[in-house]
Amino acid sequence: MTVTIPDLPLLNLSDDESNLLDALRTDLMACRWQMELRDCYYNGEQLIRDLGISIPPQLKGLHTVIGWPQIGVDALEQRLDIEAWRYADDPEESGELEDLWEPNELIAESQLAHLDSFIYRRSYVAVGSADEDGDPPVITVESPLDMTLFYDARKRAVTSALRLYKDADRQAAVLYLPEQTVHLEESTDGGWIVVDRDLHGLGVVTVVRIANRQRVADRSGRSEITPAVMSITDAACRTLLGMEVAREFYGAPQRYILGTSESAFQDAEGNPKSAWETYIGRVLALERDEDGEIPTVGTFAAYDPSAYTKIVDLYARIMATQLGLPPHYLGYTTDNPASADAIRSTEAQLVKRAERKQTVLSAVWGNVLRLALLVANGEVPDRARRIETVWRNAATPTIASQTDAAVKLVQTGILPADSDVTLEMVGLTESQRQRVQSDRRRARGATLLDTIVNGPEQSTPPQGSSGVAGEPAVAGG
Repeated sequence: MTVTIPDLPLLNLSDDESNLLDALRTDLMACRWQMELRDCYYNGEQLIRDLGISIPPQLKGLHTVIGWPQIGVDALEQRLDIEAWRYADDPEESGELEDLWEPNELIAESQLAHLDSFIYRRSYVAVGSADEDGDPPVITVESPLDMTLFYDARKRAVTSALRLYKDADRQAAVLYLPEQTVHLEESTDGGWIVVDRDLHGLGVVTVVRIANRQRVADRSGRSEITPAVMSITDAACRTLLGMEVAREFYGAPQRYILGTSESAFQDAEGNPKSAWETYIGRVLALERDEDGEIPTVGTFAAYDPSAYTKIVDLYARIMATQLGLPPHYLGYTTDNPASADAIRSTEAQLVKRAERKQTVLSAVWGNVLRLALLVANGEVPDRARRIETVWRNAATPTIASQTDAAVKLVQTGILPADSDVTLEMVGLTESQRQRVQSDRRRARGATLLDTIVNGPEQSTPPQGSSGVAGEPAVAGG
């Protein structure tokens, strides 16, 4: 008689798993300080180094903030709006993709992933099993402050990943491996207790990394808040701080009095007046001296902040170059207002950067949805080889110019009038295009019914129906 003993999941980490977890945790902690520093610059919470030369001790608590890093990152992120995902070769079957990203609110979550990758240089998207049978996989965006992974550049694949988080008062972790996902809690002795093992057996790690500004030798990416951006921000903040200190000392014009007696600065009882009383009183009544001469009263040149504002404008121009932004984004303007063409010209670099980001991020989100299909169905269908991310136009064209271009393409026969591509060129969103197509089908159905009832000679197309340019809306049969 043969007795089969089932394989039970390990209740503790194996030696290899424990060593891997320690290595991933070390990697996470090694990069955390640099990420938190850039987060401070984005939020305007960085500490400016004080040289201790021109600032008196009474003003040590004065803190100036300039939000240029946040403006630069947000200006780029705001041009990366996703409308939908669809199969490039089979758009009609894209409903199963919608069943994945809509319940997970992936369009809204994608904005958080993009923002974190620009600030911290990377972010992560994890795909987990559904909580209930029949539910879609759980797709979550994870912060790089809590997550890291090991990546095989040759295979372009993630080999392992780790996420740390707090569960009540205890430290918890999730270890992602190719064949399983291990959920852990930290024990009282500093070790780890296995809470659950999800033995999915997919052969891949269910985590995707969104790395910003990758290079061949550095796949982990780089932040948009570069050392140059941080240095210019510090310099501008010190300039503003110097302007605040100068205003405190020289905001009120300094006066001088020559040839007067000490009694002019005393009250009726002979007590010296305070400096503020003397200044506010403006010493309106001064007696002649013993020789009968009138005291000479004068004013030093008033404080002029233009010396500081010119330096801030210089830093704004340098920062605009570093961030690839139009100067007016940072508040730098000239006396002559720029024309519309000039404004679009200054935005060309920002638009190009956004379009390059769209190309890279399209591949990343395609991998996320393919991974979700794998978790949901155990396999990836052939049509999922090409998943298209539908982006909103990164430029700022006018509705009139978009419509004019679409009309010319339709009139020349390059595009049919009822094509979804035509509607997309006009600037309609994915939901608006679906509603237009639905209205067109409804109008064609009404026209066909009218033809059947009244005959082709008496039927007329309803207003608002549209067909292919140069063809009738419904062909009689």
